[in-house]
Amino acid sequence: MTTERETQPQADRRLCGLVKELASQIEAHLRARTATLGLTPSQGTALRELTHPMTLRELAERMGCEASNITFVADRLEGQGYLERHPHPDDRRAKQLILTSKGTELRDRLLELLSKDSPLAPLAPEEQDVLQHLLSRALIR
Repeated sequence: MTTERETQPQADRRLCGLVKELASQIEAHLRARTATLGLTPSQGTALRELTHPMTLRELAERMGCEASNITFVADRLEGQGYLERHPHPDDRRAKQLILTSKGTELRDRLLELLSKDSPLAPLAPEEQDVLQHLLSRALIR
């Protein structure tokens, strides 16, 4: 909420600072939790986002990066037995990333760890819904 003396640019700067700080805390939380499982933050993010079979391109979109950057992460997770590549049912040029049972178990453990002491934990579920709604509105262009 802006005060009478605070200009809109000042309010924007303050809000941007809060969003940046929250993002930093969420990233630090992710780094700490993934490290306890022997994963990199990128591997942890990939596991968190693999909610269903998807292509490298779909995963990259969810992670906010280029598909070429995800290849290394997927290769490592595949090498560790956490995911497999299967032919895409509708596009023979594409492969789908599918969690193995070992990968699903690890993802479940990761999600449990991420929920503990989360930077968002002080917010009630309803408040988290409001925050999500407001951030989604701010991101629509």
